[in-house]
Amino acid sequence: MDSSVVIVSFGSQYVQLIARKVRELGVYSEIVSPDITIEEISSRNPCAIILSGGPHSVYEKNAPRIDRRIYDLNIPILGICYGHQLIAYEFGGIVEPSEKHEYGKAYLKFKEDVFFKDIPQNTSVWMSHADKVSKLPPHFESIGFSDNSENAVIKHQTKPIYGVQYHLEVYHTEHGKKMLSNFLFNIANCKPNWSMKNFKEHKIEEIREITQDKKVICAISGGVDSAVAAALTHKAIGDRLTCIFVDHGLLRKNEAKEVISNLTKLGLNIVALDRSSIFLEKLKNVEDPEQKRKIIGNTFIEIFEEEAKKYNAEFLLQGTLYPDLVESAGIHGSAKIKSHHNVGGLPEKMHLKLLEPLKELFKDEVRALGLELGLPKDMVYRHPFPGPGLAIRIIGEVTEEDLNILREADAIFIEELKKWDLYDKTWQAFSVLLPIKSVGVMGDNRTYEKVLALRAVDSQDGMTAEPSKLPYEFLEHVMRRIIQEVKGINRVVYDISSKPPATIEWE
Repeated sequence: MDSSVVIVSFGSQYVQLIARKVRELGVYSEIVSPDITIEEISSRNPCAIILSGGPHSVYEKNAPRIDRRIYDLNIPILGICYGHQLIAYEFGGIVEPSEKHEYGKAYLKFKEDVFFKDIPQNTSVWMSHADKVSKLPPHFESIGFSDNSENAVIKHQTKPIYGVQYHLEVYHTEHGKKMLSNFLFNIANCKPNWSMKNFKEHKIEEIREITQDKKVICAISGGVDSAVAAALTHKAIGDRLTCIFVDHGLLRKNEAKEVISNLTKLGLNIVALDRSSIFLEKLKNVEDPEQKRKIIGNTFIEIFEEEAKKYNAEFLLQGTLYPDLVESAGIHGSAKIKSHHNVGGLPEKMHLKLLEPLKELFKDEVRALGLELGLPKDMVYRHPFPGPGLAIRIIGEVTEEDLNILREADAIFIEELKKWDLYDKTWQAFSVLLPIKSVGVMGDNRTYEKVLALRAVDSQDGMTAEPSKLPYEFLEHVMRRIIQEVKGINRVVYDISSKPPATIEWE
């Protein structure tokens, strides 16, 4: 990329928002670990470096650091929260616990500076810190203040180095995007020349360089992530890519037939395998969701490695996205929430090399890339479907009987969402079969059958989500159809949990 920003992650769950905001401003951004070397940073030729927030205190014994020589590269640097405190600490300032912790809204006053161009005084910013810079380091000045932070914004007097105590990347900070824009374009002189077209061309070249003349197999599911990864890689290496669709017995109703038909239309070389009996046998008597994910991930790899021998493939292509890495703690310092089938679900020893060209992207960016590649809109905007499939939508042990019940119920839910013109208005919708039974009455008879939960959420990138406010009349209609048509269910409930504290999937 001609103009890019390196974002050093110190473990903040907001780090992906920084990357998003930078990209929205037309500059390519890349998230890296603090252990990146000076040589690696220099090789990227960034127009700016951003140091993220994080849960640590800079004076802790094992607090994360970055090579101090980055400050001598003459590359503009912006520190946010922990990054702000780290800059002050590294240059000889004092950071200590604040007498008053500052969480939530604060009002910022500031001196005249290009960083605040077109920003009104007393603008609202979002604080989240227990420490503060209590004494400025030499050659720094304070240019922004809140009631509890006399050094809320600092800058070096001769170097293009800035630090802000608040989170300018979150939407709660009124003019945060404008401040970021001022830094990128008026201080760092970055060029807004990143687009999905540029990303596509960059990745095609990168895939060719990584794979050389080697063959690649793709674990393709029919979901947007693996379909876009396959289409992109096919553009790069053509017939050296073989896409393998494995029916693991955990798919939705009629899904295998529909997926194969859609993918064949893209010109991809598709090999379809039915291995449902193997997966279901290995999942017998397994209830723990992490164990289910591990079993499915390991079994997939065993199958792919066996198939790879037939095609002399050396690479396994996967549609891993950035949120997958965050939730699986694949980004430095982030907490592990659950193993992702593309990340934490893989075995420690694997003969195939991984190829993950989408791992820096968010879901909406993947969809934009899909359209750029010419994929059909209905495929690009298909709801996300997890690699472990219905196994993590059946809470507890997975059985053939429960899979059939869930397939029928979920098909009704999705069919009605499309009929009511609600499918494209939700980010993701699905059904979950619960491991409990409830008493009901059907035709004057007592029943004791399973409970089904309906889940629909609105989101932009899957990192956060709100429950979709589906019409009550719609939910009532779906409930009646499911109970009347699906034997084994006598109660339907609707999940209104947001993410966080819940995740989108139940397991």
